[in-house]
Amino acid sequence: MCNVTDVLTADASLAAAHFRQKLSLETDCADVHAAIQRGAPPFVLLHVIGSEESYLSGHIPGAIHLHHTHITAERLACWPAETLFVVYCAGPHCNGADRAALKLALSGRPVKLMLGGITGWLDEGFTLVSLGHSGQ
Repeated sequence: MCNVTDVLTADASLAAAHFRQKLSLETDCADVHAAIQRGAPPFVLLHVIGSEESYLSGHIPGAIHLHHTHITAERLACWPAETLFVVYCAGPHCNGADRAALKLALSGRPVKLMLGGITGWLDEGFTLVSLGHSGQ
Protein backbone atom coordinates (compact mmCIF):
# COMPACT_ATOMS: atom_id res chain seq x y z
CA MET A 1 0.00 0.00 0.00
CA CYS A 2 1.40 3.39 -1.05
CA ASN A 3 -0.46 6.69 -0.81
CA VAL A 4 1.47 7.95 -3.83
CA THR A 5 0.39 5.13 -6.14
CA ASP A 6 -2.92 3.93 -4.65
CA VAL A 7 -4.83 6.33 -6.91
CA LEU A 8 -3.98 5.94 -10.56
CA THR A 9 -2.40 8.90 -12.33
CA ALA A 10 -4.40 10.93 -14.82
CA ASP A 11 -3.70 10.48 -18.50
CA ALA A 12 -1.26 12.98 -19.94
CA SER A 13 -3.87 15.14 -21.70
CA LEU A 14 -5.92 15.52 -18.52
CA ALA A 15 -2.78 16.34 -16.53
CA ALA A 16 -1.70 18.91 -19.15
CA ALA A 17 -5.13 20.58 -19.05
CA HIS A 18 -5.03 20.69 -15.24
CA PHE A 19 -1.58 22.28 -15.04
CA ARG A 20 -2.32 24.67 -17.92
CA GLN A 21 -5.39 25.85 -16.01
CA LYS A 22 -3.39 26.28 -12.78
CA LEU A 23 -0.75 28.33 -14.59
CA SER A 24 -3.48 30.49 -16.13
CA LEU A 25 -4.50 31.51 -12.59
CA GLU A 26 -1.17 31.58 -10.74
CA THR A 27 2.39 32.76 -11.07
CA ASP A 28 5.31 32.60 -8.68
CA CYS A 29 7.75 34.99 -7.07
CA ALA A 30 10.66 34.02 -9.33
CA ASP A 31 8.69 34.73 -12.50
CA VAL A 32 7.42 38.07 -11.16
CA HIS A 33 10.96 39.01 -10.08
CA ALA A 34 12.36 38.10 -13.52
CA ALA A 35 9.71 40.24 -15.23
CA ILE A 36 10.50 43.18 -12.95
CA GLN A 37 14.24 42.77 -13.60
CA ARG A 38 13.63 42.92 -17.36
CA GLY A 39 11.83 46.23 -16.84
CA ALA A 40 8.28 47.31 -17.69
CA PRO A 41 6.55 44.07 -16.73
CA PRO A 42 3.45 43.28 -18.82
CA PHE A 43 1.19 43.39 -15.77
CA VAL A 44 0.20 45.59 -12.85
CA LEU A 45 1.43 44.21 -9.54
CA LEU A 46 -0.99 44.88 -6.69
CA HIS A 47 -0.08 44.81 -3.00
CA VAL A 48 -3.56 44.06 -1.67
CA ILE A 49 -2.94 43.85 2.07
CA GLY A 50 -3.05 46.23 4.97
CA SER A 51 -2.91 49.94 5.32
CA GLU A 52 -0.78 52.45 3.47
CA GLU A 53 1.64 52.22 6.40
CA SER A 54 2.10 48.47 5.88
CA TYR A 55 2.74 49.09 2.18
CA LEU A 56 5.34 51.75 3.01
CA SER A 57 7.04 49.44 5.51
CA GLY A 58 7.66 46.77 2.88
CA HIS A 59 6.36 45.93 -0.58
CA ILE A 60 7.60 44.33 -3.78
CA PRO A 61 9.35 46.78 -6.13
CA GLY A 62 6.91 48.31 -8.59
CA ALA A 63 3.82 47.19 -6.69
CA ILE A 64 0.86 49.50 -6.29
CA HIS A 65 -1.04 49.49 -3.00
CA LEU A 66 -4.71 48.70 -3.55
CA HIS A 67 -6.30 46.93 -0.62
CA HIS A 68 -8.75 44.30 -1.79
CA THR A 69 -11.64 46.22 -0.19
CA HIS A 70 -10.86 49.22 -2.41
CA ILE A 71 -11.00 47.36 -5.72
CA THR A 72 -13.90 48.97 -7.56
CA ALA A 73 -14.85 49.56 -11.18
CA GLU A 74 -14.11 53.26 -10.67
CA ARG A 75 -10.62 52.54 -9.32
CA LEU A 76 -9.88 50.07 -12.12
CA ALA A 77 -11.03 52.49 -14.84
CA CYS A 78 -7.54 54.02 -15.09
CA TRP A 79 -6.23 50.78 -16.65
CA PRO A 80 -7.24 49.36 -20.05
CA ALA A 81 -9.70 46.45 -19.81
CA GLU A 82 -7.09 43.93 -21.02
CA THR A 83 -4.55 44.84 -18.28
CA LEU A 84 -3.31 41.78 -16.43
CA PHE A 85 -3.23 42.20 -12.66
CA VAL A 86 -0.95 40.12 -10.46
CA VAL A 87 -2.01 40.19 -6.83
CA TYR A 88 -0.15 39.24 -3.68
CA CYS A 89 -0.70 39.37 0.04
CA ALA A 90 1.36 38.57 3.13
CA GLY A 91 1.85 34.88 2.38
CA PRO A 92 0.22 31.48 2.31
CA HIS A 93 -1.54 32.23 5.61
CA CYS A 94 -3.37 35.23 4.09
CA ASN A 95 -6.37 35.15 1.74
CA GLY A 96 -6.30 38.83 0.77
CA ALA A 97 -4.89 37.98 -2.65
CA ASP A 98 -7.68 35.46 -3.22
CA ARG A 99 -10.24 38.11 -2.28
CA ALA A 100 -8.61 40.62 -4.62
CA ALA A 101 -8.38 38.09 -7.45
CA LEU A 102 -12.05 37.26 -7.06
CA LYS A 103 -13.04 40.93 -7.20
CA LEU A 104 -10.90 41.51 -10.27
CA ALA A 105 -12.28 38.44 -12.02
CA LEU A 106 -15.87 39.44 -11.20
CA SER A 107 -15.03 42.84 -12.72
CA GLY A 108 -14.04 41.07 -15.94
CA ARG A 109 -10.33 41.74 -15.44
CA PRO A 110 -7.49 39.29 -16.20
CA VAL A 111 -5.80 38.28 -12.96
CA LYS A 112 -3.17 35.94 -11.57
CA LEU A 113 -2.26 35.27 -7.96
CA MET A 114 1.42 35.36 -7.03
CA LEU A 115 1.96 32.26 -4.91
CA GLY A 116 3.70 32.78 -1.58
CA GLY A 117 3.10 36.51 -1.29
CA ILE A 118 5.66 38.51 0.64
CA THR A 119 6.71 35.41 2.59
CA GLY A 120 7.53 33.60 -0.65
CA TRP A 121 9.27 36.68 -2.05
CA LEU A 122 11.56 36.88 0.97
CA ASP A 123 12.09 33.09 0.97
CA GLU A 124 13.43 33.45 -2.59
CA GLY A 125 16.00 35.97 -1.31
CA PHE A 126 14.39 38.98 -3.00
CA THR A 127 14.21 42.34 -1.26
CA LEU A 128 11.32 44.61 -0.48
CA VAL A 129 11.07 48.35 -0.95
CA SER A 130 10.62 50.14 2.34
CA LEU A 131 9.95 53.88 2.77
CA GLY A 132 11.43 54.63 -0.63
CA HIS A 133 14.59 52.53 -0.32
CA SER A 134 15.52 48.91 -0.91
CA GLY A 135 15.73 46.46 1.93
CA GLN A 136 13.41 45.04 4.53
